[in-house]
Amino acid sequence: MAKYTGINHLAMATRDMDTTIRFWRDLLGLRLVAGLGGPKYRHYFFELSEHDMIAFFEWPDVEKMREKDHGVPVRGPFVFDHVSLGVESDKDLWELKDKLDTAGFWVSEVIDHGFIHSIYAFDPNNIPIEFSSPISGLDIRKSPRMKDQNPTAIAKEGVDPQAGHWPEVKKVTPLEDRTIYPGEGMVLI
Repeated sequence: MAKYTGINHLAMATRDMDTTIRFWRDLLGLRLVAGLGGPKYRHYFFELSEHDMIAFFEWPDVEKMREKDHGVPVRGPFVFDHVSLGVESDKDLWELKDKLDTAGFWVSEVIDHGFIHSIYAFDPNNIPIEFSSPISGLDIRKSPRMKDQNPTAIAKEGVDPQAGHWPEVKKVTPLEDRTIYPGEGMVLI
């Protein structure tokens, strides 16, 4: 089984990279660690943690998302509800709340979800963002909890990956056939 280290990057889209940089780097304090680009696009990466980044493609014809509140059900084609960025403590939540409010962005009150405290906001592209801080002594990663009143049969199988539901790999790619092809990021080297 693959060992995951986090989200290398979550890629979203913007029409205005400068406004996106001002929000994510200058207001929220994320480092802008890489920038790729060509005549028809830009692709910039912001560092969240040692293992995680958030990235944006800038495309001239992309439109802002229609504003949709976090967790409110939708109909029709849809990709994701919101992104939640972890912060170290409630002190960080209050700092972010004050910064967002001072900068004129809507920001929610601090909400107690039982295992995390959160605030909610939107970036300049109307991307819904949650900022979450852990509650001391309660780590659902170490002590998973299923409190769904009507879980599916598959969810009842447990928290760990279940074998036997997908075909087993019978043909492993030989070492001599493991070619890695150059991509856009080669310009960073």
